Amino acid sequence: MQRYDYVIVGAGSAGAVLASRLSEDPSLQILLIEAGVESHPYTRMPLSFGLLIDKPDANWLYESEPEPNTAHRKIPVPRGKILGGSSAINGLVWVRGQPQDYDTWEKMGARSWGWRDLAPLFQRIEHFVDGDGSNGRGRDGPLKVTVVSDQNPLYDALFDAGKAAGYPANPDYNSINQEGVVKTQASIYQGRRMSVAHCYLEPARNRPNLHIVTQAHVSRIVLEGKRCTGVRYQRGNEVFTALAHETVLCAGGVATPQLLELSGIGNPQILQEQGIAVLHALPAVGENFRDHLNARIVWRLKDPRVSYNHMARGLGAITQMMKYITSGTGFMSLPSAPMLAFLKTDPAMASPDVQMHLVPYSIKDPKTRKLQDFPSMTISCYQLRPESLGSIHIRSADPFTQPAIRFNFLSDPIDQKAMVDGFRMMRSIVAAAPMNPYRDVEFAPGEHVQSDQDILDWIRANAHTAYHPIGTCRMGTGSDCVVDPKLRVHGLAGLRVADASIFPTMPSGNTNAPAIMVGEKAADILKASQVLQKRIQGELEVA
Repeated sequence: MQRYDYVIVGAGSAGAVLASRLSEDPSLQILLIEAGVESHPYTRMPLSFGLLIDKPDANWLYESEPEPNTAHRKIPVPRGKILGGSSAINGLVWVRGQPQDYDTWEKMGARSWGWRDLAPLFQRIEHFVDGDGSNGRGRDGPLKVTVVSDQNPLYDALFDAGKAAGYPANPDYNSINQEGVVKTQASIYQGRRMSVAHCYLEPARNRPNLHIVTQAHVSRIVLEGKRCTGVRYQRGNEVFTALAHETVLCAGGVATPQLLELSGIGNPQILQEQGIAVLHALPAVGENFRDHLNARIVWRLKDPRVSYNHMARGLGAITQMMKYITSGTGFMSLPSAPMLAFLKTDPAMASPDVQMHLVPYSIKDPKTRKLQDFPSMTISCYQLRPESLGSIHIRSADPFTQPAIRFNFLSDPIDQKAMVDGFRMMRSIVAAAPMNPYRDVEFAPGEHVQSDQDILDWIRANAHTAYHPIGTCRMGTGSDCVVDPKLRVHGLAGLRVADASIFPTMPSGNTNAPAIMVGEKAADILKASQVLQKRIQGELEVA
């Protein structure tokens, strides 16, 4: 049995940040527990987002339940199982989201989570290498962010095509205004992935008060009445109990609600169905689940020299590898999309509601990420703020059994319309005159898919998640929430949640930057609580 000031479950995008920041105080003893491994040979390289997509030694390899809204398919849900969590296997696209996203959180009851409160945290995280510190961008943070430097005539044509279709360019979508066709800002520097393991944990590893345990699976939270006193975890054949003044769950949108339910915290009916004693009724656990549904269109290209399907196959793969080794550039240095577009499906909207990823290649199968054998390009699109709500719940009392993931995609008519409109906008960009020298024919779905219903049916049968699970431990004050704005689990002492599961709504874009922000925010909250506690203790001693 071990005792600490704080036990943090999960060394992912939020947990690693929280552990690093709390361990800056040498008077605190911190235990960081990670179910995955220390590292993987691929994680340094940005292309690892494709190489680790089906590797169980770094990826949980979750799958969703078959649902009628997505043609009864099981959809892969990769999540990082490694120090750094999903920041060690993600597509590296750096998106803060829109200020309105966070102001909405505050209006929903998450006090001190508005943009004016969170903008300084995003600044604290970043070292935006290609910026000058203006527009609220950080220059001194631990995580370096760069604009994709890859050059390709296809990118120029897509910029011009966007302009011809009526969509503006935008020099910095991570400033106040997100709208436009843009070069991607990525968590990559000099060809290296900027995971939180590299940027936050490595500088903190030698602190004697930070204890990191890997390949350790937390099986339950330990409760004494309505107080959490720590966790129980298994490492190999040994079982350990770690006691703490406070326990913080940072296991992510999938695993955090699972762990709560395994510990008897959640909807009584769901717990009782699995033979788990109800220790604390909290029906919102596992509910309010959202993710981005990502629909792709693939075009054949006339000029093979602008497609990585040609440049990175056969001898080209060797050339690209040598380019990466010698200069940290080329195909292996790219994020999942070197260009983005944040656009409005209706010009009357206050801000963009769809995000597109423009990619100079295509893949045969999202599960394996192998390249197609003909020159091509892909544009994918998702609705930034989906309304459809799903759930994640345990299917067994066994902590090693994956939970049931139900997306409930496209159940809301608003989502259906946004996806169909976004699909048509992708086509309008590629149909513009500047793309004439490059565009050949639409390979998938093909010209025969034209009506709204046909497009929607194609999306249902072919779209995949963008790997952004959020909301399953929603933050707020109502009965449909799990944690309060101080991240404390409602009705319990000594237990908090700090990861993407607490998002009240979906941020407008990729979720890694907001998840890291949660780690920074949680550190501030806990440091303030620690200072207050010491002050109270001091006053009591004086008295």
